[in-house]
Amino acid sequence: MSFVKDPKLAEQGRLNLEIAEKHMGALLKVREQFIKEQPFKGLTIGMALHVTKETGVLVRTLTAGGAKVAITGCNPLSTQDDIAAALAEEKDVLVWAYKGESREDYYKFLTAVIETQPDITIDDGCDLVTEIHTKHPHLLAKLIGGCEETTTGIIRLQAMARDSALKCPMIAVNDNKTKHLMDNYYGTGQSTFDGILRSTNMLIAGTTVVVLGYGSCGKGVAMRAKGLGAQVIVTEVDAFCALQAAMDGHRVMPMEEAASLGDLFVTVTGNLHVIRMEHIEKMKDAALMANSGHFDNEIDLKTLEAKASRKRRVRHYLDEYLLKSGRIVYVAGEGRLVNLASAEGHPSEVMSLSFCGQALACKYLVDHKGTMQNEVITLPPEIDDHISKLQLTAMGLSVDTLTEEQKKYLASWQEGT
Repeated sequence: MSFVKDPKLAEQGRLNLEIAEKHMGALLKVREQFIKEQPFKGLTIGMALHVTKETGVLVRTLTAGGAKVAITGCNPLSTQDDIAAALAEEKDVLVWAYKGESREDYYKFLTAVIETQPDITIDDGCDLVTEIHTKHPHLLAKLIGGCEETTTGIIRLQAMARDSALKCPMIAVNDNKTKHLMDNYYGTGQSTFDGILRSTNMLIAGTTVVVLGYGSCGKGVAMRAKGLGAQVIVTEVDAFCALQAAMDGHRVMPMEEAASLGDLFVTVTGNLHVIRMEHIEKMKDAALMANSGHFDNEIDLKTLEAKASRKRRVRHYLDEYLLKSGRIVYVAGEGRLVNLASAEGHPSEVMSLSFCGQALACKYLVDHKGTMQNEVITLPPEIDDHISKLQLTAMGLSVDTLTEEQKKYLASWQEGT
């Protein structure tokens, strides 16, 4: 049986799914293919993703291809309760999710998905796959493989592979160009500020925004901050990413220096405690911190809560901390993914691309069952190209094609200067 917060929200959930589908034309084309081919007939797909309207469209696409789907959230604050209620009423779908899950329920729901004995997993952050490997290893023999959505999850899977702990093939959907160069860049950039503005209604223009991490997500956040009129400072540990930030016109410095300069700090590193108490103690009065990395450990909230004189909720997912110095700092979205805790996540158009990747990765696993190694796999570039073409078509755009002469030229090596 499914578990959702309020089944009466299902009607609103169906309306939101209807709106999302209007903006996810590429994924609907994949659905048409799946309806004809039925690639997942007789299979169960277990999912730990943000239960949003866009994810709901992916669930419908997989069930249209013959799958039974069991889904839970991958973050305690990212479920949209109306979508969970709507999906719980759909055929061949089981849902365990609600916004604001306790840690106990979060892992109980992961276990509920695992107990459906999935043939394929779809993960965002690697918690589902980790639970199967550590607590339910008897299910690995049945598992065809899995797909991972985000950078943090890929980092964990690569660590498992290095330790020879990975016991099934895992497709790094995040490594698709149509994912990390679209979802991470355009999606995170826009939705991060959507969450921050819903929590604060602050003016970004004229502020100093410190972006911690300059991978694809950090680049997107920095681009949107600059576009909104902020001065941008980037902190990095990777020399090349820091160089890119400088070439893009941003100031680059260590966090120790940036801490006293920023009005808004956004973490997008996928790493632990990149904002620590020694940084917070240097921040301006009323400085704001927000996180767009997958886990809630990029800001050291445990130490902040232990050392603050007072904590109180002052707005929609905005917490105020009174420091012993008398200054105040704010944290949006409880230090979790601010775009989902405080807002609705990425726009449907960008998630259409990401979820085309997830859907086609599941089909790839089925098509290549038994032939793949237990490693982290990147999809062939022609699948990425196919997704790009689907999205261009959905946008009413077209591209040139090579002439026969151009094809011959590109395939030869004899012609020179």
